[in-house]
Amino acid sequence: MRSLQAALAALCLAGTVAAEAPADRLLTNGRLWTAESASPWAEAVAIRGDRIVYVGTSAGAAAFKGPKTDVIDLKGRLVTPGFNDSHIHIAEGAISLERVDLIEDQDTTAVQARIRAFAAANPKNPWVLGRGWLYGSFAGGLPTKEQLDAVVSDRPAYMTCYDGHSGWANSKALALAGITKDTKDPLNGVIVRDPKTGEPTGALKESATELVTKHIPEPQGEARYALVLKALQLLSSQGLTSVQDCGGLLGGGILGNTDAPGDIELFDRARKDGKLSVRITGSAVMEQGSVDKAIAAARKAQARWNDDTLRFAAVKGFVDGVIEAHTAAMFTPYADDPAFGLGLPNWDAEKLKQAVTEVDKAGLQVYLHAIGDRGVRMALDAHGAALAANHRTDRRGRIEHIETITAEDIPRFKELGVIASMQPLHANPDKNNFEVWSRNAGTDRASRAWVWKRIEDAGGRLAFGSDWPVVTSDVFRGLYTATTRKTREGTPAGGWLPELAVSLDNALRHYTIDGAYASFDEKEKGSLAVGKKADIVVLSEDLFKAPPETILKTKVLLTLMNGQPVYRAAGF
Repeated sequence: MRSLQAALAALCLAGTVAAEAPADRLLTNGRLWTAESASPWAEAVAIRGDRIVYVGTSAGAAAFKGPKTDVIDLKGRLVTPGFNDSHIHIAEGAISLERVDLIEDQDTTAVQARIRAFAAANPKNPWVLGRGWLYGSFAGGLPTKEQLDAVVSDRPAYMTCYDGHSGWANSKALALAGITKDTKDPLNGVIVRDPKTGEPTGALKESATELVTKHIPEPQGEARYALVLKALQLLSSQGLTSVQDCGGLLGGGILGNTDAPGDIELFDRARKDGKLSVRITGSAVMEQGSVDKAIAAARKAQARWNDDTLRFAAVKGFVDGVIEAHTAAMFTPYADDPAFGLGLPNWDAEKLKQAVTEVDKAGLQVYLHAIGDRGVRMALDAHGAALAANHRTDRRGRIEHIETITAEDIPRFKELGVIASMQPLHANPDKNNFEVWSRNAGTDRASRAWVWKRIEDAGGRLAFGSDWPVVTSDVFRGLYTATTRKTREGTPAGGWLPELAVSLDNALRHYTIDGAYASFDEKEKGSLAVGKKADIVVLSEDLFKAPPETILKTKVLLTLMNGQPVYRAAGF
């Protein structure tokens, strides 16, 4: 009787599956890491339209095969949900693709050589432009105009620092911008000057960078659109199917806002052309005194773009600057030179609380850039004030970066429901870190640097990203740093503060399901589960079965968005 009942049940199940329409695509015979806690591993997935309709064994997936089903034999390869970069500047990243990239150069000579070669290869460019230089590449932590004049003297040249908060101009660029020893520092900005002569050195901090950048011609029209498409192709090749833009799509770039639509129009065009291969969530930027303007900009953008591929739902504020430039807000003076005081916060603490409360009341999510320990405290206090005033329990406020933090503030992420949006590669323990960041922060604050594991242990939720073009958008570089706390050369031995590293499983979660949660999308994407969007990545290596160094060798073989290939490696 039991055998008969089992047979009947099997026939009924087979009939139910057979009655369903066949899948459009099957991925089978693989190792699927699903990001689902209850069932973290599977062998196969079936896709119909833009949705996942089956996750389980390869034998079970076979029932979904029809005469036109595209069957991909994974041959044991690792598959994950599509990656989600929770902090990116995608428009700026696109523009950076036509500029000289200095992020891998660790000393002045190497930086100069790369700029010289780029200038020689582009003689018709009216400006020589680049980004990515590291503070640690220069004696004293900052470059000079003379160092740039030595390689570009025939035209203006300007290089943005890797973190986007400092700039480096040659003499022609300073002259074109009208910057002299008599030029006053702008609000929230510093023109670095020679202490003996008062002359500008060529280094600019925070808003002072705009004195030069407003004169730089940027690509327009079809040339700019071509860079947008190139950026989308790059991200797809890295397995990214979703990104959360942290300022830069509307009008005035990451440090400001205007009424002009900005680069969002180009990404909208890509969508209409069927070329938007990455889901984008955007944010408007608020500054002290312009909160109403930011709310209006976000709502206007939200009214126009609000679907699962392109939408606006957030407002971002910059609480402070960066530690390398002594502009991050600290509780005690900078260790290398107390003359820099407690940093350069962009907000009065009470006005920040009011602003976050207003944005939250408007129903918008709030991102707050905060890097120094005092900046992080200000951001947490502001989110706490909004929670107390508006009682929105699922507001998912975010703090971006959190490079150093006091021990007593770590539990507050869970208590306030605030998401720690962090970028693992920022903790790369290289020359820049040890000779500038750690030196400036001091031993005590450096011991509390990028405390991913402690936030996890305290019950807080993390979402990982890159901050591209600040550093590469390559997810594998981020995964490696998050799990080893080493440079890609394997230093230091044992890792830098290895007790703060996270497991591979958790790091992947922070790049997938936790990233989806950070944008209120965890029911639609972020894991391999029936009913969710078919955003899926096939990898060349099994990260779970190899030493950590294998992460750096891993390539994306296939990226699916909405069940359709948006990137496929040659030969796969």
